[in-house]
Amino acid sequence: MQALTYPFDRPPENARAMEVAPGVHWIRMPLPYALNHINLWAISDGAGWALVDTGVRSPETAQAWRDVFASAGEAHALTRVLVTHMHPDHVGMAGWLTRKFQVRLWMTRLEYLSCRVTVSDTGREAPIDATAFYRRAGWGEAAIETYRARFGDFGKHIHALPDSYRRLEDGEELKIGDHSWRVIVGSGHSPEHACFYCRELKLLISGDQVLPRISSNVSVYPLEPDSNPMADWYRSLRKIRREVPDDVLVLPAHNECFRGLHARIDALLAAQDQALERLKQLLREPMRAVDVFGALFSRPIPHNDGALLGLATGESIACLNFLLHQKVVACSDDANGVAWYRLMDTAPSPEGVCCAPFYFS
Repeated sequence: MQALTYPFDRPPENARAMEVAPGVHWIRMPLPYALNHINLWAISDGAGWALVDTGVRSPETAQAWRDVFASAGEAHALTRVLVTHMHPDHVGMAGWLTRKFQVRLWMTRLEYLSCRVTVSDTGREAPIDATAFYRRAGWGEAAIETYRARFGDFGKHIHALPDSYRRLEDGEELKIGDHSWRVIVGSGHSPEHACFYCRELKLLISGDQVLPRISSNVSVYPLEPDSNPMADWYRSLRKIRREVPDDVLVLPAHNECFRGLHARIDALLAAQDQALERLKQLLREPMRAVDVFGALFSRPIPHNDGALLGLATGESIACLNFLLHQKVVACSDDANGVAWYRLMDTAPSPEGVCCAPFYFS
C-alpha cells in the first residue's frame, strides 16, 4: 500500500499562522483532551480571513485567538466563519468569533440544528430513554450514575451559536478570495459534515472525515438508537475517494497535513472491514455491546472512564447496528432488558426474542 507523505516538518507554533498553500494558513489550537490539538484553516478572503473551524470554548483558546490576531495584524480580521461539523472542538468558539467580528456562521443545516438541540440539554437531567439505552448496552449502575452526572456537559464547551446562519449545501461552489472551494458533505462521524475541496490549489480540508493517523469515532447515540451511521461512514469515504483526486494535499482537523488521500481512505475502509470480521467471529457466542470492545479497539476500555466508555459503547453499537441492518446478526433482550447479539446461524440468545431495530418509549 502507498505510504502517506507529510510535507511539513512540524506544525505551526502556538498563536502563529503558517502558510501551507497560497493564501491558506494552518493554525493549531490546544484541546483539554487526550487528543490535545485541533487544526484550523484561515483562507485569504479579500480584506481578511475566512476561517474553517474554531477550537473548543475555553479561556486558553480565547487567549490563543487573541494572540493570533495580535501577531497577524488588523489586515487578518475574519470575514466569515465556516464550521465542518457540530463537535465542540470545531464549533466551540464560533459564537465568540462571529460576535467579535460581526460576521456570519456558515454550516450545513443538520450540523447547525443538531448542535442547537444538543446544547439545549445543558442543565437537564439525563432522560430515561438515555439511561435505558446504556443499560441495554450492558452498563452497570456506577457507569449510569457517572453518565447522569456528566449529562449536559456538551453545551459547556460551546459559546452560544448565532441565532441565524448561512447554510452550506453539498456540491455548492464557494468563492473564497481568489479561488473556488466545493463543499463535499459526508456523514457517519456527524450528521452532515462539510469538507472543502479546492481544485485550483489541489487542497482538501477534510475535517474529521479523513485523518492520517487515527480513525474518527462513528457512534450511535440514545437520540436515535436504531440508526446506522457506519453505513453512512462507508458511503462517505467512498464518495470522497470518487470525487476528490489523489493528488491533493489533505488538511485534516487532527495530526498533520498529508498526501495520499486514496491510500488513506483504502486503509480506513480495510481496517473497518477487518474490525467487523473480528466482531462477527466474537458473536458466535451471545454478547452485549460492552463485551465486544476487544474486537474493535486496540486499548482497554475502563468502565470508570465515563467519556471513553461512552465513545466505545457508541461505536460498538454502530458496528452492531450495521450488522443488524445487513441481517447478519440477531438481537434479543434478556429478562433485565439487556441486549444480546449473536450471528444469525448460532444458537438463540437469552429469551430468544428478536428485537432489531429497537425503540424506547
